[in-house]
Amino acid sequence: MSALAQAATRRTPAFPVGTLHAGDCRLADLLEILQDTTDLADYPHATAVEQGVLIYSADAVRASLADGAGDDIEAELARAWSQGPGIIVFTGAFESEIIDRVNAAYDRIIKQEKESGGPKGDHFGEPGANDRVWNALEKLAVADPEAFVDYYSNDLVALGARAWLGPAYQITVQPNVVRPGGKGQTVHRDYHLGFMDSGQAARFPAHVHALSSVLTLQGAVAHVDMPVESGPTLYLPHSQKYTHGYLAYWIPEFQDYFVANHIQLPLTKGDLVWFNPALMHAAGTNVSADIQRMANLLQVSSAFGRAMESVDRERVVNAVYPALLAALDGGMPRPLVDNAVAASAEGYAFPSNLDRDQPVGGMAPPTQSDLVHAALDTRETPESLRDRLAHQAWTKLSH
Repeated sequence: MSALAQAATRRTPAFPVGTLHAGDCRLADLLEILQDTTDLADYPHATAVEQGVLIYSADAVRASLADGAGDDIEAELARAWSQGPGIIVFTGAFESEIIDRVNAAYDRIIKQEKESGGPKGDHFGEPGANDRVWNALEKLAVADPEAFVDYYSNDLVALGARAWLGPAYQITVQPNVVRPGGKGQTVHRDYHLGFMDSGQAARFPAHVHALSSVLTLQGAVAHVDMPVESGPTLYLPHSQKYTHGYLAYWIPEFQDYFVANHIQLPLTKGDLVWFNPALMHAAGTNVSADIQRMANLLQVSSAFGRAMESVDRERVVNAVYPALLAALDGGMPRPLVDNAVAASAEGYAFPSNLDRDQPVGGMAPPTQSDLVHAALDTRETPESLRDRLAHQAWTKLSH
């Protein structure tokens, strides 16, 4: 055996390779993973395990941070999200007074947005069923800068983001208010591949499925007490380790298992939940008589999700679109034309201003590439496409 072959036998690939297929999803494979247990002894800074979820006391963690244990705690959290249950809770992470100030600002923003009218879409909930504020990070900063600083100076927000993503992370925030009677969600995973249907996700190779979950960290701050009857999020601990999870959660057999076997933790105002976006989860139904469930949803993104150069793709598309039409009319096969579209147009829907660029009728708004493909299908004029591209660009501006 060659030295190279011998080395290969000693190494495990960093990522799976190949293609994943929905037809290969087997509930038995997930169940084997779910046999993993959460052992408190493996997480020395945690204070308890509840329903398989690691519980950390904010006061105890802050004391350990003051003693210089930051690196150890960050490594422990990353291990919990990757190899462990995939979810942790910091109890008492926020002071009630700070949350009250932010809630007051959110109430003003929600009232203003309702008075202004316009459609409201949600990724998974029925439009209008919830009160959700898109781009609440920017809106809170403008509405109450002092409350913004007091809220986002929170050391446990920074600790979680840094532990999973490193420095220079990007925070986005969407508070979500679910009224009594508000319906729960269907089980899902989150951003990025979690915002695609099974067919779209299957087009990405296996190693991208593994990569997707390390590009973001999902969090939620309880802005009110959230007993189980108010519908706090349902989770399936350890499910983030299932390689086919972004395809499997669409399958009824997996959905039924989740409904029958999920866990659900009550939260106290000020608690902070952090979880791997690949963890199978779903918001619960608010069956309470009078609790307005309110969570501040945190989605923190890696600094590395950016291209090297700034490219005005709207300008590029407007320049090449007549040539794309000419190529089609000249007999170039459509797949080759589509390759040129992929090189020129933005093929991803995010980031966007979801107040203007509503995900109504789907989990994500149309992309620039979608507009170009539709224009080619109908032989739309360059002038008409130019107008539609300009409008779409406007919808993505934050104000």
